[in-house]
Amino acid sequence: MIYPYELKKKEKEIYLLEKLNDLTVHHVKNSNAYKAMIEKSRGFMLAKSLGEVPYLPVQLFKLMDLMSVSQAQVVKVLTSSGTTGQQVSKIYLDKETAVSQAKALVDVMRPVLGGKRLPMIILDTKSVLKDRRSFSARGAGILGFSTFGRKHFYALNDDMTMDWSGLEDFLEKHKGSKIMLFGFTFMIWKYVYQESVRRCIKVDMGDSVLIHGGGWKKLQEEAVDANTFKKKLFEQMGIRHIHNYYGMVEQVGSIFIECAQGHLHTPKYADVIIRDPITFDPIPYGSQGLIQVMSVLPKSYPGHSLLTEDLGTILGEDDCLCGWKGKYFEVAGRIPKAELRGCSDTFALGQRGGNG
Repeated sequence: MIYPYELKKKEKEIYLLEKLNDLTVHHVKNSNAYKAMIEKSRGFMLAKSLGEVPYLPVQLFKLMDLMSVSQAQVVKVLTSSGTTGQQVSKIYLDKETAVSQAKALVDVMRPVLGGKRLPMIILDTKSVLKDRRSFSARGAGILGFSTFGRKHFYALNDDMTMDWSGLEDFLEKHKGSKIMLFGFTFMIWKYVYQESVRRCIKVDMGDSVLIHGGGWKKLQEEAVDANTFKKKLFEQMGIRHIHNYYGMVEQVGSIFIECAQGHLHTPKYADVIIRDPITFDPIPYGSQGLIQVMSVLPKSYPGHSLLTEDLGTILGEDDCLCGWKGKYFEVAGRIPKAELRGCSDTFALGQRGGNG
């Protein structure tokens, strides 16, 4: 199963360009702030290539309330991760955009998780979901991925300690079933893996798949790379399959999931361009630069083309050994002096009360 990774370069570019141009027109018509920025920066014109699609710096969502619908149409407000004192992005969703993002997320994850809802362990605390209308990036991630599971078990108590007895009961109850786990990278490492090592607790998750994301900065400081993360979690917790993902609250639904070869992939709904950090020109595959993310999903706010603060490299297109088509890439981390904002990174900083 490879949907939605079936489109090759030419047909995908045609599909995306039409959809992204339509969104640019839509947001120019419906957001005065977006219209003013587009007209001032380049004047309004339809893009003739993906590289010409106008983009906004992702930081703008921290500074402005950007929406292309009326306030009355907003059904949910998402906020980005941020430590105390940091400004956070606010993303305004109407019903149509929220539904589109949810459907796309299901499609993106189906090749990894299959079509059935699995017994699910959420490696976090339930208290993060207090306000159902206004979610942090962490809460939005949990809520979005929880749709793939059933019989949800929250493995962390409110004080971030592991509920080991509850976990044991859950695993016994679902023995022999495929299990899904979800959590944020640093939090899994600190509150699940390191706690199990400290307490000499080993668990066998059996036929299990872990989906995780949200920032690597704190793990990199501890010299923990992706391979080490996978190896240690298998040794200690018996987690068989582990997939990282790259995504952001500004483009919920258009996430980039890691394939069996360890590469992040662009689905049908989204794409990436790598730009030179100085000139902002697109640069060739194999070169590291700023990641621009594009998505056909954001209709209630002008977030269809965003320049991030992340550095990455496109490794290839249409030829990954996993069989999925489209671009595949890696993320190196934040540009120097960029705000710390990955879900688990900001949580770690907040716990420490220091500077990252």
